[in-house]
Amino acid sequence: MHVADSHDLIQVHGARENNLKNVSVEIPKRRLTVFTGVSGSGKSSLVFGTIAAESQRLINETYSAFVQGFMPSQSRPDVDLLEGLTTAIIVDQERMGANSRSTVGTATDANAMLRIVFSRLGVPSAGPSFHYSFNVPAGACPSCEGMGTATDIDLDELFDRDKSLAEGAITIPGYSVDGWLVRIFAASGFVDADKPIRDYTDQELHDFLYKEQVKVKIDSINMTYEGLVPRVQKAFLQKDKEALQPHIRAFVERAVTFTECPECGGTRLNKAALASRIDGVNIADACAMQISDLADWVRELKDPSVAPLLATLRQTLDSFVEIGLGYLSLDRPSGTLSGGEAQRTKMIRHLGSSLTDVSYIFDEPTVGLHPHDIQRMNGLLVRLRDKGNTVLVVEHKPETIAIADHVVDLGPGAGGAGGTVCFEGTVDGLRASDTLTGRHLDYRATLKTRTRASTGTLPIRNATRHNLRDVSVDVPLGVLCVVTGVAGSGKSSLIHGSIPKGAGVVSVDQTAIRGSRRSNPATYTGLLDPIRTAFAKANGVKPGLFSANSAGACPNCNGAGVIYTDLAMMAGVSTVCEECEGKRFQAAVLDYKLGGRDISEVLAMSVTEAEEFFAAGTARSAAAHAVLLRMADVGLGYLTLGQPLTTLSGGERQRLKLAIHMAEKGGVYVLDEPTTGLHLADVEQLLGLLDRLVDAGKSVIVIEHHLAVMARADWIIDLGPGAGHDGGRLVFEGTPADLVAARSTLTGEHLARYVGA
Repeated sequence: MHVADSHDLIQVHGARENNLKNVSVEIPKRRLTVFTGVSGSGKSSLVFGTIAAESQRLINETYSAFVQGFMPSQSRPDVDLLEGLTTAIIVDQERMGANSRSTVGTATDANAMLRIVFSRLGVPSAGPSFHYSFNVPAGACPSCEGMGTATDIDLDELFDRDKSLAEGAITIPGYSVDGWLVRIFAASGFVDADKPIRDYTDQELHDFLYKEQVKVKIDSINMTYEGLVPRVQKAFLQKDKEALQPHIRAFVERAVTFTECPECGGTRLNKAALASRIDGVNIADACAMQISDLADWVRELKDPSVAPLLATLRQTLDSFVEIGLGYLSLDRPSGTLSGGEAQRTKMIRHLGSSLTDVSYIFDEPTVGLHPHDIQRMNGLLVRLRDKGNTVLVVEHKPETIAIADHVVDLGPGAGGAGGTVCFEGTVDGLRASDTLTGRHLDYRATLKTRTRASTGTLPIRNATRHNLRDVSVDVPLGVLCVVTGVAGSGKSSLIHGSIPKGAGVVSVDQTAIRGSRRSNPATYTGLLDPIRTAFAKANGVKPGLFSANSAGACPNCNGAGVIYTDLAMMAGVSTVCEECEGKRFQAAVLDYKLGGRDISEVLAMSVTEAEEFFAAGTARSAAAHAVLLRMADVGLGYLTLGQPLTTLSGGERQRLKLAIHMAEKGGVYVLDEPTTGLHLADVEQLLGLLDRLVDAGKSVIVIEHHLAVMARADWIIDLGPGAGHDGGRLVFEGTPADLVAARSTLTGEHLARYVGA
């Protein structure tokens, strides 16, 4: 054996990132390794925070110091030794950039290839390939600048006509009377700052609203004057709405209506690009086709001059279909994809890649997948491995754990009770082990023998949103109703599009929690308010003292608990603040006690400890106790109150949101895949919570693929039979037992196999 062939293990010794307790593992290369364990046990800390992070850091260090200056700096993970690392390619669940110019086609290079095909074969030709792109002036519609939408601004939302500028007529966020934005208008000489806007002359009104850019001198400083409407368009409308701050987004939603651009009909392209056709189809038509149909259309094109390009394009489009995304279209904005869809779209790039001997690292690739689609995903993971790559997968689904060559099970619990390796070996070895995962691997939920009767219905009539085909269905109330079907069959369109938001409906979706290092479960859930009030009342001082983001913050680290040292080109270093020793508060604040504990000690408690602490005695606080009970209810008893939100896993974040929404007074709860990121043992706890909600008289509607949730449902609504235009129909409604007995749908077949019927 050649000495070079002896390096066939990735060795990790003494990993201590987040909650890992000196973890040491040996991972075989060119094999498929699955990491399992309850939510919060340390899987992501080991795979992403240690192995992937160090691989990326080492690659970044190969660049010149100049280039490194433009890259995010990464510090070395807290680990004694890492050996045998290979280049890591991370395929995570981060939503794709919400830039409104980014589509599925631009994100996967399918558009780039399609543009070249049209530039060569399109009649009449519009010119070179960039003349078919809506992201460059040569191809974009001149009216909407390639955005596809026209904006209509409600002027009454921009200003109050009865006031003058000096009285604060402009009502746009950021436009204060004494600020520069308003002073430019007031001192420009084009309008009278003391005259109500309704009394402006036509010329004054035009200059105020629409005047083009012109240089003016204000207080002997050269400034640029521009009308209010173009200023608003540049400041707010050229950015993606989802990326705006909440109060600015609310203003934009009030003031602006978006309609399809009348010139390009929403296609984003100019007339020359739209006039160029291949067999009667222009590039906008091609991008609007369902990808599975587009793949068939491209197959019909036969032209030797672009044969190699057509072969690559066909391969890319077939990969979409193979990965279960054939129902998308290339013009779908990438910001509208779910986390699971975004992850699979990123996979497309790697499937045809000629790279080998790299590590592909996946974060729950089966998220949002129906059991039927999971089989396809398993095939793709195996294909990547068989090309000679190391595949590392963080996963909870038994169907994917089953195909692993090697399993690493972390636990035994979550948070402080986790962070150790409970098992390392084969799938059969895991099954025989007495770990929590091993015991639950063959667990099967049984069908309910008696289902609850509905107390009413929520009628949905003739739903046609997205791919729905005139669907009419009565959603039962007062029961646990599961809406299922393959990915892309129309579940979210039916529920989120047809159930009115507002009175009595509490919707918990999959959008990520945004939070900085300063945010933690106590601040996010509002728990910190009653805690601060209790401390202030007990000590006769102001509540602001007990906030690390306010008056009580340690002056040395500004309440962060750590000091970040930016070392320019090199990785930044974070060190624990010497003054407060990481407690985040001034020493004087820590002298104030509640029930014998100071504020930093309370924030270091787990949810379970804090629940007991605030339940009785001198620290008793009904408001704090109620929030803590809800957090424990959703299975977050192990989280510490002051843990930064940035360290929470995806499943933990969604359950934190669920804890907050449970406090809302609602009769109908709509949950979108609440089992995301949950271990088999945690799913049991979630089902208990859902049953308790229903028993308390609530109606629970769950969009879900997890077979254990379907088995425990009172009523199932199954959409399909396929995805995209092959779906959008109601294929079954009834009890789980009837679905299993009929076996008339894909869901029915998989559920029958699951419960052993």
